[in-house]
Amino acid sequence: MPLDRAWLLAHLPHQGSMCLLDAVSDWDPQRIHCKASSHRDTANPLRAHNRLGAACGIEYAAQAMAAHGALMAGTHAAPRAGYLASVRGVELQVARLDDIAANLDVEAERLSGDGNTVLYGFCVSAAGRELLRGRAAVVLDADKQGEPT
Repeated sequence: MPLDRAWLLAHLPHQGSMCLLDAVSDWDPQRIHCKASSHRDTANPLRAHNRLGAACGIEYAAQAMAAHGALMAGTHAAPRAGYLASVRGVELQVARLDDIAANLDVEAERLSGDGNTVLYGFCVSAAGRELLRGRAAVVLDADKQGEPT
């Protein structure tokens, strides 16, 4: 069963128009697949100079990673705060996203991780056409790093 925008708003720190995803359509412990239509919204908060650059797709992927973390935390635990530490190997196949008519398919796959960091591969596509891909390192609870336990 897909998890809708209401679920995303209840489980992600991104609120209002900054929550870019519409739904989680599928997930398992290794990957997540989300849908989004906000790239066409003229009020999208990431737009600049009347356009939404393709690099903004990284934020869509980061939100999918956050949703995956929330799902992996389970229903009884609060998800751990994650911070995008780096992106690598990003390949942009288009210059912008706002002129893409189809909904976005946002996929993230957990490649590795330990208790404090997670490496994801991500791909954003639309109607079977790849728009961008790359890898992202997420640091969990970065605000608590170095604190005594």
